Amino acid sequence: MKPTRLDPQRRLDHTRSGAWTGTLVDSHLTAAATATPGRVAVIDRDRCWSYADLDRAVDRFAAALQAQGVAAGEVVSWILPNWAEAIVVHLAALRIGAVSNPIIPIYRHRETAFILRQARTSVLVVPGVFRRFDYPAMVEEIRAGLPDLTTVVVVGEPAHEGHVSFEKFLAGGDPEALRRGSRDAGDVALLLYTSGTVAAPKGALHNHDTLDYENRSIINFFGLTGSDVVFMPSPVGHIIGVLYGLQLPFMLGTTVVLLDVWEPGRALELIERHACSFVVAATPFLLGLVQHPALADHDVSSLRVFACGGADVPPELVRSATTALGCMVSRGYGSTEFPTASACNDSDDLGKRATTDGRPIAAAEVRVAEDGELHVRGPELFLGYLDSSLNDDAFTADGWFRTGDLARIDADGYVEITGRQKDIIIRSGENISAKEIEDQLFEHPQVAEVAIVSSPDPVVGERVCAVVVPRPGRSVTLGELVAWLEARRMARQKLPERLLLVDELPRNASGKIQKFKLRELARTTTTAR
Repeated sequence: MKPTRLDPQRRLDHTRSGAWTGTLVDSHLTAAATATPGRVAVIDRDRCWSYADLDRAVDRFAAALQAQGVAAGEVVSWILPNWAEAIVVHLAALRIGAVSNPIIPIYRHRETAFILRQARTSVLVVPGVFRRFDYPAMVEEIRAGLPDLTTVVVVGEPAHEGHVSFEKFLAGGDPEALRRGSRDAGDVALLLYTSGTVAAPKGALHNHDTLDYENRSIINFFGLTGSDVVFMPSPVGHIIGVLYGLQLPFMLGTTVVLLDVWEPGRALELIERHACSFVVAATPFLLGLVQHPALADHDVSSLRVFACGGADVPPELVRSATTALGCMVSRGYGSTEFPTASACNDSDDLGKRATTDGRPIAAAEVRVAEDGELHVRGPELFLGYLDSSLNDDAFTADGWFRTGDLARIDADGYVEITGRQKDIIIRSGENISAKEIEDQLFEHPQVAEVAIVSSPDPVVGERVCAVVVPRPGRSVTLGELVAWLEARRMARQKLPERLLLVDELPRNASGKIQKFKLRELARTTTTAR
């Protein structure tokens, strides 16, 4: 697999500046395992993995992948919760020059099949049952449309013929037979899908250089050291989890504490027990900690930094969380394509941290175009989409990435996101395509017209609201719409949670639906069906 958008001059410039150092992401784990083999690297469900154990498991899994025929440049996909096995699979793929492809566990048949088919995945790793969902059964139901898929590895006991357990697959890898080959930091290391304004997820490509630079910039910006302990509740199939859960801790030679199912009380227990000091997570995670009734009963004085992004962060939440947690709380702005463009640290006053999305960090550059759209560029900018036809709309002629978000930059250089051009709903930090849901609901026999918009929510940021014009003489309920989408195997997070019935949809002179009016309707209407 090759980058679809990386000109030689960009690599030369970033190398000369020292931003790209040619470091392989998985090499940090090996270095830490050599220096401090007995130190705890990962805490997962009360299991402790030492650096020596983790590095050995990565070698074993890497050797097993090679024995299965996975070659450099090929994709290894995985759908896993925040478990140590995700770290093993991710770094093992990189160790043999393959491409790691995390898929967030909320995706279901439609999204998963699309990703596996486009990535031409041959090896897929899944949990057995997680949160009452049977992932191996899903794989079998979509497998007929996946001619490249040869091996399904299950974390747990396999229930289907031809599937193999994680432990058995791992045991089949001989570290002595591992062929590391010739690798380069310019090789594609990560294929991560993100939903935007189109129905199908978009596969963003990163190499070792972009990922390693991003983490170094975060370490420097927040002053992280080997004394810090990382707490990771964000899904490791998300860019936040990949960067700061699966990679950054091993650059520091420190411990990462994983939480697979979000529960604020459990999070407080883990922070207290393991003296966690650094967290990057979306708004609902921060809100959950601050509003938990038992917060005062837990010692969270170890917390130094809570960087919050992925969804709108109310200014008052930053202020109240700073007091309640007694740590530096910062808003930040980034995406799968450009992980961190701006943020604040403890050198910024609370006013800026609460009301802006921070200032550009390290070598990141930002600008606002004439139409108000925020453009970004820098060493961590991704290398284009797997589907190269998406690149033209994503970049300007002079190489800036079009974020699709509207922003302003104040006199001090701080960025404030004011809105979105992208027609998406951000629920708990996850991007949900409105068009994908609309396309499915338009086929409902009771629906004449439909528009999907965001409905503000203090916990998850935004919820999916369906605004529907019923067919003449017909009516429709929220339950009927949800059942329609469930029958089409749509992810639960995309299902509408509110329904507004209207006589007509507002349109402009050219016939386009005026969604800003519908968002205002959803914001001001207290009753819904």
